[in-house]
Amino acid sequence: MSLRLEHVTKRFGDVTAVNDVTLSIPEGEMFGFLGANGAGKTTTFRMILGLLDPTEGTITWNGHEINYAKSHLIGYLPEERGLYPKLKVKEQLIYLGRLRGLNKEAILKEIEYWLERFKVPEYAEKRVEELSKGNQQKIQFIAAVLHKPKLLILDEPFSGLDPVNVELLKEAVIDLKNNGTTIVFSSHRMEHVEELCEHLCIMHRGKPVVHGALKEIKRSFGKKNIIIHADIPLDELKDFPGVVKAKTTAEGIHLQIESEDVSQHILAHIVNKGFIRKFALEEPSLNDIFIEKVGAAYE
Repeated sequence: MSLRLEHVTKRFGDVTAVNDVTLSIPEGEMFGFLGANGAGKTTTFRMILGLLDPTEGTITWNGHEINYAKSHLIGYLPEERGLYPKLKVKEQLIYLGRLRGLNKEAILKEIEYWLERFKVPEYAEKRVEELSKGNQQKIQFIAAVLHKPKLLILDEPFSGLDPVNVELLKEAVIDLKNNGTTIVFSSHRMEHVEELCEHLCIMHRGKPVVHGALKEIKRSFGKKNIIIHADIPLDELKDFPGVVKAKTTAEGIHLQIESEDVSQHILAHIVNKGFIRKFALEEPSLNDIFIEKVGAAYE
């Protein structure tokens, strides 16, 4: 039981938006799509949803193609908002819930639960245009999950939210996953993907440049980071054998090193020179991996 993309390509005239993507997204997991704007994430989502046909390749979910007959099993939060500004929140959610095949009673129960959960019960009778962007985002999220989908696709779900609402939404997403929903989401915020996803794919110009289990990706990257806070000059470490990159901070230095062994040599080198407050060996961050694979800093 999984979502499979096999050799999926999408061209718009001369432009190839998605180029030969083969991916398997396990059931009941959270899968992250990373990539700059224009990397092909949204186009991939629209093909998964059947809104666009692939130019080549196949997309199947549990062995079958996705079509309108499956729409009651799928939830989608598009990056661009699609709510009716003049409609009241409750009317809008009832309408969208009915489209998904729910009866009014079930919808009202879900609306009440979610508005309470997002701490906005008073919004039921407000028009969408009266809400802030962040609160419109919450309503759009509720619309995507009202019908308890088995597959949930979230395109940049945390964009435009303040830190408190990011946490609220993250908790909701984690609960849905724990209850068996397969969740695929795109983000350009590395830390969200790192925190939430077991598997991920980094897209660059329509092609997956890295894809697999987060743990494996980090392990196979090989390089590690060291953070040193100390009351001694550390600048000389920039030229230490095995150091790939170095960045001085207010408290000390951050080093990227070729392998774990290098850290032992560095520690031996500085240990008797003065007071060391912190010496930490860390896994590479997704940001490190992204920069190396895509060859550009990621904003």
